[in-house]
Amino acid sequence: MTTNTYLDHATAALTQLRQQVPLVHCITNNVVTNFTANALLALGATPAMTDIPGEAGLFAQMASCLLVNLGTPTPVQAEAALEAAQAARAAGTPWVLDPVAVGVLPIRTALARQLLELRPDIIRGNPSEILALAGQGQGGRGVDATHSVAQAEQAAMALAQQYGSVVAVSGAVDFLTDGQRQVRLANGTPLLTRVTGGGCALGAVLAAFAALHEDRLASSVAAVLVYTVAAQMAAAQADRPGSFAVQFLDALASVQASHLRQWADIRVA
Repeated sequence: MTTNTYLDHATAALTQLRQQVPLVHCITNNVVTNFTANALLALGATPAMTDIPGEAGLFAQMASCLLVNLGTPTPVQAEAALEAAQAARAAGTPWVLDPVAVGVLPIRTALARQLLELRPDIIRGNPSEILALAGQGQGGRGVDATHSVAQAEQAAMALAQQYGSVVAVSGAVDFLTDGQRQVRLANGTPLLTRVTGGGCALGAVLAAFAALHEDRLASSVAAVLVYTVAAQMAAAQADRPGSFAVQFLDALASVQASHLRQWADIRVA
C-alpha cells in the first residue's frame, strides 16, 4: 500500500466507525478508565469496562473488539483478561494487548507472556515495553520508555512475525508493522505524554478500528493517524496539559477526513 492508500483507508474508516459505533470491551487499568471511555465516546464508539471473571468472556464474544491493558493487573482483573482474550480468540473478535510496564515488574510480565500465546491481533506499547515483550530488554522506568522507537523496530518485526500480530510502537514517530510491511507516522504532540491515559486510550482506539476491517495494519494506521491528528488539533488550541485534555476530547469528536488530509505525515517503507 502507498501513502495515499493508507490515507484513503483512514478517511473511510473514520466515517465507517461513526456509522457502525463499535462496542469496545475494555479491560484496562483503573488510572485511565474514565479518560479511555470518554475518548471512545468522543470519537464515536461505545465503551464497556467489563472486567469481572464470569462476565468478561461472555462480553468479549458480544463486543466488536477487546482491549487488554496491563496497567493495574489485580488478580481478579488478570483472570478476567485471560478469560476475555480466550473468548475473543475463539469468537474471532479482534483484540489488542497493551503490555504496560512489562519487563520491569514480574507479575504483569508473566501475564503478558500468557496473553501473547493467545495471539493478539494488535500489540501496542512504548519502545521499552516492546523490547521487553520480545525478550530483548528489561523494560523501561515504570511506564516510561528508556529506549527509542528506532531501537525497538526489529523487536516489533520479530513479535509481529512470531504471533501474527500488528505491532504499534508509540513515540515521536510511531512505527507500525505486520512483520512484512512497515509504516511510520510523524503526527501527534508531546502533550499526549503529559496527560494520564494519553497512550492507554490509544489502545482502545486501535481496538475500535480493528473491528472495521480485516487488514489490521491499515486499520491500525487509521487509528493512530486519527488519534494523533486530533492531538495536534488540540495542541494548536491549548499548550498546557489540563486544557489540552479537554481540547483533545473535543478534537476527537470533531476530527474529519479533511483534517487527516491536511495534517497526515505517513511514511511507508
